Amino acid sequence: MRESVRNLPLYQKAGEIYETLKIITDLFPEDNDYLQHLKINLLEDSMVIQAKISGAEAVKLYDIKMENAAIIRKAARDIMVSGNNLEMFGFTDSKYYKLIRNLIEEFRILFVEWVAGFDPKHFIVDDWGLFNPPGISHDYIQNDDELDFLDEDEDNDF
Repeated sequence: MRESVRNLPLYQKAGEIYETLKIITDLFPEDNDYLQHLKINLLEDSMVIQAKISGAEAVKLYDIKMENAAIIRKAARDIMVSGNNLEMFGFTDSKYYKLIRNLIEEFRILFVEWVAGFDPKHFIVDDWGLFNPPGISHDYIQNDDELDFLDEDEDNDF
């Protein structure tokens, strides 16, 4: 992974979420199957966040960046709402989950700023219509000069 990704405040906050989740979920009772399954899901979601930040940073294409952002958002929201039933399912220290909610809120603010930095001019039409820049439809006919950004460096990372 590139050092530039590791230095992103968003990536660092995602790491903080993972580490805090790890500490809290290690408190889940070993004999509680529901909580042990939830632990796996929570840690998986937090790792997905980090992987998708790296994936979005590795490409130029707006639609791929937005696709990764949507997956990050879903994983973060899943982590956020997963704390709602902890006490009901036998986790007596559910008060600690407030730490996770606070970290997710800090992450959300960084996330909004990060997504705002995506360059909507660096796109190839998403014919599924989900992740095109504003104003671009799924049947938009793209001109060759709109793809000039592909020649900006030697790697041609998409």
